[in-house]
Amino acid sequence: MSHIRSFEPIETKNAEILILGSMPGRASLAAGQYYAHTQNAFWRIVSELLEFDVASPYAVRIAALKSARIALWDVLQSCTREGSLDAMIERDTEIANDFQTFFQTHTKITQVFFNGAKAESCFNRHALREIETGPVSYLRLPSTSPAHAAMSLAQKISAWRVIAGPGTT
Repeated sequence: MSHIRSFEPIETKNAEILILGSMPGRASLAAGQYYAHTQNAFWRIVSELLEFDVASPYAVRIAALKSARIALWDVLQSCTREGSLDAMIERDTEIANDFQTFFQTHTKITQVFFNGAKAESCFNRHALREIETGPVSYLRLPSTSPAHAAMSLAQKISAWRVIAGPGTT
């Protein structure tokens, strides 16, 4: 088992949306980049919705998120986990990120989207009661992980369309 730490948030002060994962997988930790596993659909979905080239360098993809007023982070700051699967996270080792401070400094966030069930359950367990936010809505989206193969890419894109705002097709 390895004790691992997540990344700093991808953020912009004018962010209106926060997308939360649970904890980066091995490939992401090794690359120092969110959603670096080639089979994870996150960047394919987001590039489709925000209309940028999925093959763009990481810095360009991050700039596209910021331009769309989207922040990206993980619920857990650290945990012990074997491998990359959320199911292997040892629950008693979970330490959440500081969401109280994050929401105090990102007051325009009105929507939080969870990338899968584990992110949502960890947030509800560790952070939800601790934070004070204005009117914020929370919604779990289908996991972009290759381990979540119950939905096709097209179905995931359809579900994730909410991050692009009203009127997107």
